[in-house]
Amino acid sequence: MQSRPTSVVRSLLPWAWWTLSVGASSGRIPLLRVPRVQNPSRQVAGVIENLSLQTSDQFAYLVNVTIGGQDFMVILDTGSSDLWVVSSDCTTTDCEGVHKYSQTPSLSPLDVSFHLNYLIGNVSGTVGTETVTLGEYQISSQVFAMANETNGLGLDGTGNSGIMGLSFPAEAAIDDTTGRTLVENLFSAFNDTSRRFFSYKLGRDQTSSSFTIGELDPTFANATADLVYNPVFATKGSPYDYWKLPLQSLTVNGTSFSLSKSRIDGAPAPIAVLDTGTTLVLGPSADVSRFWESVGSARQSERGWEVPCNRAVVIGMVLGEGDAQKEYTVDPADISWKEGSVDDVWCLGGVQSNDGVYSADWLLGDAFLRNVYVTHHAANDSQPPKIGLRGLTDPAVALAAFINDRGPDPGGPVHVRARADHTSALTGGGICGIATASGFVAGAVVLVLVFTFTGHRRKY
Repeated sequence: MQSRPTSVVRSLLPWAWWTLSVGASSGRIPLLRVPRVQNPSRQVAGVIENLSLQTSDQFAYLVNVTIGGQDFMVILDTGSSDLWVVSSDCTTTDCEGVHKYSQTPSLSPLDVSFHLNYLIGNVSGTVGTETVTLGEYQISSQVFAMANETNGLGLDGTGNSGIMGLSFPAEAAIDDTTGRTLVENLFSAFNDTSRRFFSYKLGRDQTSSSFTIGELDPTFANATADLVYNPVFATKGSPYDYWKLPLQSLTVNGTSFSLSKSRIDGAPAPIAVLDTGTTLVLGPSADVSRFWESVGSARQSERGWEVPCNRAVVIGMVLGEGDAQKEYTVDPADISWKEGSVDDVWCLGGVQSNDGVYSADWLLGDAFLRNVYVTHHAANDSQPPKIGLRGLTDPAVALAAFINDRGPDPGGPVHVRARADHTSALTGGGICGIATASGFVAGAVVLVLVFTFTGHRRKY
């Protein structure tokens, strides 16, 4: 099937939009941090024993997208590649209470079915093309999926109607012969290829997040030189799939903490995916266990790793290669996660175990991403796709604020177990949950809108 021609137009954009201006801009799109409210009736028996379903995913980052003249709040997800929303044909209990898409004259239905089985629940529907508007950009014929049945996804927990994926086309569940992904079409609006990027800052409250297309937010960076850039990692001979970087090591209170050898062929170091759709940081169980033993005072429960809410440690993540290798500080509040506390004594650990990832070693979710300003750049004729990072967390300031909020830490100094066992290997298993697809939909998506650590779309 040939893809339909697609055009992207701008609406009343000033000339400054085409420069990397730090003045008033039209590339800014509101990004909202929204609390999740779980309906207890949607908990799935037997899953609670693996990871917390009740408190691990208290917030989601949502953007507004207009499809066929109808506004929807959707999850901003750098860990998936498709755009889908619930349709008016969805009558299952799971999709009650959320805004649904109703067909319009501008919809062009396609003879493509859409069915995905998730870690918890599933979604089914059809594929079509429709006029889609994001900020000042309008795409005349954007391929998307209309979900007419969802089960076990708890969509009304945030009031979101679907997902806006911003990863690479190779991982799109909707085949590229059907149409180009949203991010491909957005980037095509820029004749200047240096403008083909999006950027974000995940905020700690309802108003401090930022999402822009084709320009920087001067609140976090005044010029491209303010960020450090690394090429996206891809396995030799394979297409780019996710936004990946080498994760060289961690630091714990300034002491280096080595990581297990990567399971990815040809990787220079363990590989991490930057994923706004995952709440916490996920890594190999051997490394994560050794990490919490180093932090001290931590325990494992049915919810995963927990740490005293006043345990004050400063963690760093060393990302990139060569001259672009840099340590990025993580706020202690993201390691001892108070929003994941059930009693204000034990807090959910911001780093959790996951041995089910097969195309990367680590997932760096919101617990890390709240500490950096990030840009994601498309490839051009002279360079591969790249990621820009700017650290925003000052370790001394963050530690002082943490102690002021949580009180003194009586746990004593950390004893870092610095060396990894490089003979260990990741096991199989799949809390990431590999989804299956039918019809022309070939790919994998895992939604975790019922509060597991794995975020939502996961074919890692």
